[in-house]
Amino acid sequence: QVQLVESGGGLVQAGGSLRVSCAASGRTRESYDMAWFRQAPGKEREFVGGISRSGAFTYYADSVKGRFTISRDNTKSTVNLQMDSLKLEDAAVYYCAAGQRGVASGSTWYDYWGQGTQVTVSS
Repeated sequence: QVQLVESGGGLVQAGGSLRVSCAASGRTRESYDMAWFRQAPGKEREFVGGISRSGAFTYYADSVKGRFTISRDNTKSTVNLQMDSLKLEDAAVYYCAAGQRGVASGSTWYDYWGQGTQVTVSS
């Protein structure tokens, strides 16, 4: 089992930056591909981006490409999502997810999920 805990959410003005993090515990000796998803009220959960278990490859949804950056520190079992140039439509609950089948945009691809952290963007 792997436990994931997100942190760093909060309120930010449009155009600003925020970094959310995900800390993994449990069976972290095994390697996991990691991803970030988000879900806004009344909308389906959507893929934001992902990072391969080595950190060598990152993938982003078109809506965040060029604005968001995913990184990981395997020595600390953490994954970060740096969000720049935030837009009103980026407001959502952000979830990190872990799996061992590569990075994909489907939520069913991942076996472990955090509880989410709220990101609010004000105008």
